[in-house]
Amino acid sequence: MPWTRTLLAASAVCVLLLTGSAACGSGDSRDRGEGGVSPSPVGKVLDDTDDDGRHYREVDKDEAPEVAIEVQPDPDGEGSGWDVRLTLHAFRFSPAGAEARAVAGRGFAYLFVDGRLVTRLRALDHRLPADLVPRGTHQVTVRLYADDGTVWAVDGDPVESTADVTASEAETGTGTEMKTDAETTEVPAPTASAPVPSAALSAPGTRLRTGGQGSPDRGGKAS
Repeated sequence: MPWTRTLLAASAVCVLLLTGSAACGSGDSRDRGEGGVSPSPVGKVLDDTDDDGRHYREVDKDEAPEVAIEVQPDPDGEGSGWDVRLTLHAFRFSPAGAEARAVAGRGFAYLFVDGRLVTRLRALDHRLPADLVPRGTHQVTVRLYADDGTVWAVDGDPVESTADVTASEAETGTGTEMKTDAETTEVPAPTASAPVPSAALSAPGTRLRTGGQGSPDRGGKAS
């Protein structure tokens, strides 16, 4: 009878609602916005992206993280590599496997040489092999990211820092002479999570180019 079919249909709807099978979309689509960017209330996701398509996440200057980079020849000498040291302010590295969600002051960093991605960083120190910095002057850039892959940004610029380093053949013709040009730069205030190293970032050996909130021009290209 008609009323029996109506009752059965209503019961089926109730079962679907109770079991959750009638959800209007997948959990992934609810948890992530367009382009895979998490709809976190932290900052504002901009249309601007880096060269790999990662959107900038704009935050106020007062709330923004900062990073400075120091690059020095390996103290062991013999052209074996470069020691990279980061100083962070209002930022902490998230552990590997952290949830892909933007959290204020958290995330990871990418290290670039001449705009070419070298590695992902979750620590303050890194050894850069000499073969990645051949003869000539090169730009070593570190850039900060949220855990969802968006780029922390201030005033439309990514939060990053760049050091110019130069590797040249020694006059004797043996080995490689590593040197850097030095100029002063403001060192971010120390924090409990990332104290300022004993050697100032303006120490001989590194030219630090920063602009905005610890950021140079958008010349540091991700690839």
